[in-house]
Amino acid sequence: MLSFDEARARLLDAARKVKGVDRVPLADGLGRVLAESIRSTLDVPPLDNSGMDGYAVRCADVPAAGTALRVAQRIPAGSVGHALEPGTAARIFTGAPVPPGADAVVMQELCEHGGHGQVIVNHVPQPEDNIRRAGEDIRKDAEVLAAGTLLTPAAIGMAASVGVAQLPVMRCLSVAVLSTGDELATPGEPLPPGAIYNSNRYQLTALLKSMGCAVEDFGNLPDSLEATRTALRKAGALHDLVITSGGVSVGEEDHVKPAVEAEGELTLWSIAVKPGKPLAFGKVGQADFVGLPGNPVSAFVTFCLLVRPFIRKCQGASDVLPTARQLVAGFDWRKPGNRREFLRVRIGGDGRLERFPNQSSGVLTSCIWADGLADIPAGATVSPGDTVSYLAFGALP
Repeated sequence: MLSFDEARARLLDAARKVKGVDRVPLADGLGRVLAESIRSTLDVPPLDNSGMDGYAVRCADVPAAGTALRVAQRIPAGSVGHALEPGTAARIFTGAPVPPGADAVVMQELCEHGGHGQVIVNHVPQPEDNIRRAGEDIRKDAEVLAAGTLLTPAAIGMAASVGVAQLPVMRCLSVAVLSTGDELATPGEPLPPGAIYNSNRYQLTALLKSMGCAVEDFGNLPDSLEATRTALRKAGALHDLVITSGGVSVGEEDHVKPAVEAEGELTLWSIAVKPGKPLAFGKVGQADFVGLPGNPVSAFVTFCLLVRPFIRKCQGASDVLPTARQLVAGFDWRKPGNRREFLRVRIGGDGRLERFPNQSSGVLTSCIWADGLADIPAGATVSPGDTVSYLAFGALP
């Protein structure tokens, strides 16, 4: 068996970036990967503006607290005032351009209304107080998003803030999903004796779509070598990546391994990880191939930790690996083995990690309950108070 790190390194070394660039509207960019860098079309802010509601003044006109100034103009956001006359103030609102001549903004809480259209300034301002200068955040033509950036809501907001209406993104990775097993039934249909509903088919499709992949669901394949070969051959001719779940072990009804070897090649077969030992990687035709375990937790965990980084690299992302945090365990783990273990855990109210009681690879409820995985080295045990590596599901690239 390969170690987890060796297996992931092989997958990433084999990842090929998709060819082709799409240009999509801002609203359609979520989850895609930038193909080209984004540069600002303007200074941000475009003009000197007020950082808060208050009064724009000349510092020289406010030598002492309690100074009264005539309010000569009112400048709401979206409007442009005129030059500030000496001895006057401008009522100004957050984001409004600071009028020429003003060198500070005094927040309204430090002012009070005076008679005859005056304001009493109860604070001695200093130059630049509460003024956001043009270009303070971003200069025109500056790179704001690098090629390879995964487009999050914040990244899309950044592109919008500099006037970009369309995003150059990598072409969607095309993925075929195949499920194997005569025991699998489709949700919504009667469940025959000895059958189970196919959760992996929908779990994997959802995971792939959430990553911006173009997915074709090939449905449930019967436990037949010929049927598996035929489906793999078709999928490999049409897609960049073929993913199967189940059938990657060595039982008499596990046909994926011989089918892949007949239609392509296998370069990786099993890894020293739990859950998820039987994970296959290779090629089918011109497409990359990944064979995931049939147990739903094994499929979920190995997808998150191994397949997800592989897909991100194929999509052209520059940051593909999860970042671990070091947290204190609030649980015992006394089942050391020869495989690296990823336990379903969550952060408790005291900040310590709690472990789901049943770590079986078939208990999908553990993945709903958990918010991440505790990474336990092979042969290690854990006691309450020990520090362990924690990978949050929500922080996966």
